[in-house]
Amino acid sequence: MFDRLKELIMNELGVDEAQVSMDTDFFNDLHCDSLELIELVNSVEEEFGIEEVPEESLGTFRTVADIVNYLEETVEE
Repeated sequence: MFDRLKELIMNELGVDEAQVSMDTDFFNDLHCDSLELIELVNSVEEEFGIEEVPEESLGTFRTVADIVNYLEETVEE
C-alpha cells in the first residue's frame, strides 16, 4: 500500500522518491498546500477505488503514514 501511495505522491507533487517516507509531513517536508493535498487525495480515491474520503478524515492527513493508516482501515485488497 505504501509503495502505491509513494508513486502517487511522487507523480502528483513532483518530488523525489528519497523525500517520501512514512514520516514525511506533507506541509513541513513537501511544502504542500491544502489544494495540493486535496488533489492528491482525489488521486488516492481513484487509485484505491474509494468513493470519497470524508472531510473529517481529510483533516487528519498530515503525514504519509496518516493516509496509509486510513487506507489500511478502509480498503480491501
